Amino acid sequence: MVSPRDRVSPVRPSIVPAARALILCVEQDPHIRELESYFLDQAGFVVQFVDDGAQALELARALEPSIILTEILVPGLDGLALCRQLKATPETRGIPVVVFSMLAAETRAREAGADAFLKKPLAENRLVQVVRDLLNPSRPSAATGLP
Repeated sequence: MVSPRDRVSPVRPSIVPAARALILCVEQDPHIRELESYFLDQAGFVVQFVDDGAQALELARALEPSIILTEILVPGLDGLALCRQLKATPETRGIPVVVFSMLAAETRAREAGADAFLKKPLAENRLVQVVRDLLNPSRPSAATGLP
């Protein structure tokens, strides 16, 4: 049987300092993956990528990432359905979910339970700020895009 770690495309070495937060990214586009990886790595995070929502749901349970960043348009389980399932499951409902898409879908993301919504194109400062805000809820910011 293939383990969840064997089915994903690792971007960083598997041995990382415990203090670095793990960001699970659901994205198919290799160019967006490269940008997300670069921006988040430079900000001090560990990034793990998967191609579809079903893989993300499986890994969310196994790895307990600090945040999940998902595109809406992914196969298997789209990003909004992934968000709904994560928020409906006791073991994953506390994981912040950022929906990231070219679609104007902020309302749908909110209804699905997303903690933040980011519209493409990718903006480094905005992405990193939203992730930091979600990891440090005692210091809220308007950067999350959702009330």
